[in-house]
Amino acid sequence: MGWRARATGLPPVEGAAAAALDRLAPMAVPAGAVLFRPGETVKGFVIVLRGRVEVYLTGLSGREILLYEVEPGQSCVQSTLGLMGGEEYSGEAVARTPSEIVLVPRDIFLRLMDEAPAFRSFVFAAFAARLQSMMHLLDRVAFQRVETRLAACLLARAESGVVAATHAELAVMIGTAREVVSRRLDALARRGIVAMARGQVRILDAEALGEIAALVD
Repeated sequence: MGWRARATGLPPVEGAAAAALDRLAPMAVPAGAVLFRPGETVKGFVIVLRGRVEVYLTGLSGREILLYEVEPGQSCVQSTLGLMGGEEYSGEAVARTPSEIVLVPRDIFLRLMDEAPAFRSFVFAAFAARLQSMMHLLDRVAFQRVETRLAACLLARAESGVVAATHAELAVMIGTAREVVSRRLDALARRGIVAMARGQVRILDAEALGEIAALVD
């Protein structure tokens, strides 16, 4: 099976479809590499074997927002829409960590959708999960306060109590401006909830931060 044995969630495929997949070679993608940009034609269905790819949307003002992340077992909704509906990419995908991916070309993808029910179910289930996560994102950006979004983001991103991200990167993650994030972090620091250093935020009071993340307007 080769790489298919390492593809999280990918169902068993047999016959000619399996042979077509086995002929595809995994690609190593360094951190920071751009996989696609707005306006480009969708080349294939992305399967992430290792690492994390982040997909951003840039507004007319130049402000970015993190739409979603693609890790092993998850799907890229932009790729699925392009392959099934003929749409071009509207976002930009960047490998956030060193990654390994397989790109399933359009012709093989469409054949699998027609001939392999298990693969079709895998694609639709992953697509539905991704749309649900984007609805949650819309809800957060539209209806949650910045402090709530920032607190939740810090808690979700923390490793051993430290979030390795700049103010600009945090702003992209929660859909606001860098200056707004800086002001909110300064306020949290004055309350002793976080401490800031260059390129990172240290959580000092996770309980208090959790209370802010749970606030409902």
